[in-house]
Amino acid sequence: MKKYTLFIFFISSFFLVKSQESPVQRSRFSKYIDKIINDTNDLSAPKFMNYPTLAFSPETNWEIGLSSLFIYSAKKNLKNRLSEIKAFTFYTLEKQYGIWLDHALYTDKNKWFLLGRARYQSFPLLFYGIGSETSSDYLAVIDGKFSYFKERVLREIVPNLYTGLELDIQILNKVSYNNIKNSFNKPFGGNGSANVGLGWGVVFNNIHNILNPRKGIFSEWAFLNYSSNIGSDYQLTTLLSDNRFYIPVKSNNVLAFQILGQFTNGNPPFNLLSLMGGESLMRGYYLGRFRDKHLLASQIEYRLLPFSFSKRWGASIFFAAGEVFNSDQKFKFNKLLPTAGAGLRFLLFPEKDIYSRIDYAITGEGSGIYFFIGEAF
Repeated sequence: MKKYTLFIFFISSFFLVKSQESPVQRSRFSKYIDKIINDTNDLSAPKFMNYPTLAFSPETNWEIGLSSLFIYSAKKNLKNRLSEIKAFTFYTLEKQYGIWLDHALYTDKNKWFLLGRARYQSFPLLFYGIGSETSSDYLAVIDGKFSYFKERVLREIVPNLYTGLELDIQILNKVSYNNIKNSFNKPFGGNGSANVGLGWGVVFNNIHNILNPRKGIFSEWAFLNYSSNIGSDYQLTTLLSDNRFYIPVKSNNVLAFQILGQFTNGNPPFNLLSLMGGESLMRGYYLGRFRDKHLLASQIEYRLLPFSFSKRWGASIFFAAGEVFNSDQKFKFNKLLPTAGAGLRFLLFPEKDIYSRIDYAITGEGSGIYFFIGEAF
């Protein structure tokens, strides 16, 4: 499923409204743009920006959104790792809406690490079925209210090694089904559910800039148990292994790898199955195009940040392969699904080494275009 995203940034907006504004208004707007794009005054100062987005996809019609990004170093000390808070709100012409909030926060001297995300949305989900051999034609459009909260509270025990509690809450309610095909059967948990998982995680992280890693390793191992004792409708356990490696090449280029596995034991509802696709891993596939109990995927990306002939423009090329599977249908290398693509980069915050990216990915079923601030992984 294709989704076309258009980025409406301050620069383009400036040229559209410039002729309609007074000299005073133009001056204020120009200063605001210059403050965002040319952040050279105080390297330790926090940075905040808002920018509008416009997107179109068949299941949502036109989507209007507002994204925000706030970045800082604890106590304005550049020796502390970069913390970031990202927010995104959207509304579509099909009367769908959502609020997303992601964060990666470090305290002074990087002793505590808070990593999490929250979602609330009324948004259609294209359901293709479960397994790796589902048809490219979706079976139904599932609509409903979806709330998601995941938080990791981690303490550094030795340099760069963190451990602590992980909490996962997922609630799906007010579920309805549209555009149902003849072969459709309501999935397990298809009437909605509330699930709460509590567990423990270990993270090794020696990366200074989470939005643009240039050197180091990020490795997370987490175990979550969903139990009726803590309010979960379904009983299951999940194991997550997310490993990322960054190797500097020459002066500005980076070779990045990621290997991700998610494994589930029990009988999870369809919305807690491992999902393949999206803007981070297996780009080009609709998020949830393939879903099952287990997921194993990997990607490699070569980043030129920036080009040798430019101070602010760069690019990347990437390749990924992944598969969903279960206890009956084992993982097989010949079933791996590939995706590949390339993208452009623009150095948005020069002094903090943060790029915006626009990626184009191709799969055997179509393509996808993605715009975000910060690298995919």
